[in-house]
Amino acid sequence: MAAMQLNWDIFCRVIDNYGDIGVCWRLARQLANEHGKQVRLWVDDLRSLQPLCPEIDATCLEQTSHGVEICHWSETVAVERVGEVIIEAFACELPAAYLAAMASMTPKPCWINLEYLTAEAWAEGCHGMASPHPSLPLVKYFYFPGFSPATGGLLRERNLFASRDAEIAQCLRDDTLEISLFCYDSAPVGELLDILGESPTAVRLHVAPGQPLAAVAAHFGGNGPWQRGALSVLPFEFLPQEEFDRLLWRCDINFVRGEDSFVRAQWAAQAFVWQAYWQADEAHLDKLDAFLQRYIAGLSATGANAAVDLFQAWNSGCGLRQAWKNFLAARPEIATHNRRWAEGLAGNHDLAEALVKFCAGKV
Repeated sequence: MAAMQLNWDIFCRVIDNYGDIGVCWRLARQLANEHGKQVRLWVDDLRSLQPLCPEIDATCLEQTSHGVEICHWSETVAVERVGEVIIEAFACELPAAYLAAMASMTPKPCWINLEYLTAEAWAEGCHGMASPHPSLPLVKYFYFPGFSPATGGLLRERNLFASRDAEIAQCLRDDTLEISLFCYDSAPVGELLDILGESPTAVRLHVAPGQPLAAVAAHFGGNGPWQRGALSVLPFEFLPQEEFDRLLWRCDINFVRGEDSFVRAQWAAQAFVWQAYWQADEAHLDKLDAFLQRYIAGLSATGANAAVDLFQAWNSGCGLRQAWKNFLAARPEIATHNRRWAEGLAGNHDLAEALVKFCAGKV
């Protein structure tokens, strides 16, 4: 039945940053290139996609790249055809005209609300839940990415680990500690820079554009690159997703944020530190704690404490200096653990493949 669902439409509304479009762009390409789907990606802000896919023209309303049809989503968009599977990414709310066209179809399309990633246990109970539309003959299914077999899994391309290991094997390494920095503006970047500047050994910090680079520039002044003692700080331009993956593979420690880079840092099998997206009432700290409870299983008490303390310090801005010292001391164990962690996660569903099977079962 999966072959019947050839045409897929993914709707993405860009709220801020690049997390939503990053996830949707990876999913669209994987559905097209690994599963033979004809994917149409609707994006309300094409400029947000261009840094991830430099080949596209942000002024062009319809174009194709990497096997995906990319369309500008506006309030006045005309509905010429409706997909057999519709993915409403992160509750972005479909256009009324498109919903009406869905309701007129026979058979009805499979309608998915792709939710945000969380390790919280409640997501397992909500995964796959059906929600009938209050006035139209349509049913929406809630699809939760996650870290257990009871969820929809994580995006993972078929050749990802082989590509990663081949890249790492070719890296010429010295004793320099390579770190990547991708964070929100609330991260204690200035304190981290001061700590790294006091390092007795060489450190090379690769700083992402946008909020991370702005924080570094505010602390040091100027546009970089910067040198402070043994610390070299190197800004980099926006990278296509494959190039960003390679940067994560080459670094010893990756500071990441949100959802897309968070998952990619785990696949990199290197030490990483995650900053959760801030939410009201500090709900993001619940997501952080839920992830850490899963993640530290298998670490020694020392390693677990070092990981938890640094994640919490990076998200709260408190206790970073001691947490960093302890994390560095435990890094060999944490790095070994992260490779096991990635292999364990790969034993669960790949999100794109699981999504194809889930939708096929709804025909």
